[in-house]
This record gives sequence, C-alpha cells and structure tokens, in this order.
Amino acid sequence: MIDIFERGGALMYPILVCSIIGWAIFMERILAFVRVRRGLAPLLRRINELLQADQGKEAVDLCRDSNQPLAKILYVVLKNRGCSRSHLKALAEEVGEREAVALQRYLGLLGTIANVTPLLGLLGTVLGMIKAFNVIATEGMGTPATLGGGISEALITTAAGLAVAVPMILLHRYMTSRSDRLVLDLEEATMQIVDLVEE
Repeated sequence: MIDIFERGGALMYPILVCSIIGWAIFMERILAFVRVRRGLAPLLRRINELLQADQGKEAVDLCRDSNQPLAKILYVVLKNRGCSRSHLKALAEEVGEREAVALQRYLGLLGTIANVTPLLGLLGTVLGMIKAFNVIATEGMGTPATLGGGISEALITTAAGLAVAVPMILLHRYMTSRSDRLVLDLEEATMQIVDLVEE
C-alpha cells in the first residue's frame, strides 16, 4: 500500500488528508448525535414531571444547567411562561435555529470534501498524463517502463480520489438526514412543552 501511495504522486497527500478529516468529522458528529438523542427523552420526561408538579422554577434551573440543545430551547420557553403561544413559538424557533446550525456543524466541510476529492484525483490524472506525454515528447514512444510512471500516477490518483469521495458522499447524506431528523424531534419535544405551559 505504501508503494502504491508513493507511486500516486504528490496529490495523494491532500487526498489522504481529506479522507482523515472526513472520517474525523463523521465520528465527531455521530457521537454528538448519539449524546443528543440519548439525553432527549430523559430531559423531556423530567421537565414534564416538574411542570405537572408545579415546579416551574426547578424546571428552569434544570434547563439552565443542562448542555442539551433541547434544554437551551426549553429554557427560553419556560422563562417566558405566561406569554402567548405564538410568542413562545417564535422564541423557541429562534433558539432552535441556532441549535440546528450547531447540530449541522462540519457537515458543510464534509460535503466539500466529497466534492473536492474526485477533482484532486482528476488533477492527478492530468498531471500523470502530462508526465507520460513529456516522455513521449523527449524520448519518442520510449519503453513501457518510462511511460508507466506517468500512466500509473494518473490511474492511482483517480482511484484514490474516487475511493475517498464515494464514502464521503454517502456519509454526508446520512449525517444530513440524521441531523434533519434530530431537529424535527427537538421541534416536537419543544411543542409538547409549549402546549403544557400554555395549559
């Protein structure tokens, strides 16, 4: 593998860096989504219990001290208890938009990596073919050994670029759908509390 990597030329290094960054983003985001998902139901249940026990201040304190996206949204809702439903919804949407952006952190970069790596592979192909044609220009048709270096570099970088891009595209789509689903779950949970507060 090291020999193949070295024969791919200088562009193998940015392709490798793109791959490492892409997988790091995937791992970081999947762990973040799991943390948010696991904390969602227990927090919502506890807030419901406190509100039904008429312990609104304790519910506000719980949300203030929590790092969960839902807690940040509910903190604003609970602090403004007594306001109209439309006002509470507007406040929740404002904070919810910020939390949605935080959930989608780095996904834009992951999408960029998915788009850039095939282009890096294509650039490697062009550079490899330039080398091969330079050999032809200086030595005539040359030998398979002299032509092979440029052609080999062209094929290896193309394969490497595609090998990185394909999983990155799939990961980006998967993480985007997970993020969208999580945002919907946050909206549903928030509206449950808004309805409870309004009652």
